[in-house]
Amino acid sequence: MLSAGSLATLFENTIGPAFDDAHEYGYRGEFHGSNAVMRMVLDEQKQPDVIVSADAELLRTRLPEDIAPWDVVFGSNALVIAYGPDTAVGERLEGEEPWFEVLSEADAEIARSDPDLDPLGYRALQLFDLAEQYYDRDGLAPALTENLVIDPQEAHILARVEAQERAAAIVYKNMAVDHGLPYVELPEKLDFSNPEHADYYAQATYTTEDGTTVEGAPVLYNATVPSTAPNPEAGRAFLKFLLSNPEMLTENGLVVTDAFPRPHGPVPEEIVP
Repeated sequence: MLSAGSLATLFENTIGPAFDDAHEYGYRGEFHGSNAVMRMVLDEQKQPDVIVSADAELLRTRLPEDIAPWDVVFGSNALVIAYGPDTAVGERLEGEEPWFEVLSEADAEIARSDPDLDPLGYRALQLFDLAEQYYDRDGLAPALTENLVIDPQEAHILARVEAQERAAAIVYKNMAVDHGLPYVELPEKLDFSNPEHADYYAQATYTTEDGTTVEGAPVLYNATVPSTAPNPEAGRAFLKFLLSNPEMLTENGLVVTDAFPRPHGPVPEEIVP
């Protein structure tokens, strides 16, 4: 399985071992930013049995239909600000000061992932653009961006917050839950969690280094078994197992509503429970 890095803990500690116990197939996961995942598949660097993306449209637009003619959306997430409680930034956030004032004034490093490798990175920048409009504060976006530093490995972005090498990080809620870190929740119009605000999110855009312009969009995780899968039967079994155990997802901080799973394209009948 080749997956978005934000789901590393979920798959490595929960889904993967449970699948191993329930099936004859072995589980092995590899994690990168979703954009990097798509590049690896397109460049034939990797040939996974399952592909998981943190941006549903990214998978659909980057992978041609002959590789990924279908996918299934299985959960959603929200952006939060995870922080080290013993840092000056953490103390101010716990004092309930407005998050945007704390981050724009901070004399500390705020981590984000690489926007050219994964959606979490460009969603952090889109968050700041939307916040400038939402709070009606001219110049807020560049002020927030000034203290940002890039941690290229999405799956490891919170390790430096835990080690107090970074004061805070813009991450998905499940990542903060996985690491047991405190976090600040954002308004729904800024956290990319609610599909009802899709038009509002879409006002913010980011163009990657390869020229792809990405509109802000709700955080929707989707997965597919590509036509290039070496073992498609195992891939379909894994995806069916994932979709059949929503409680494993919610226990790890993801949101799974009655709207999921949401098939897109000619999904094999045996996959969707």
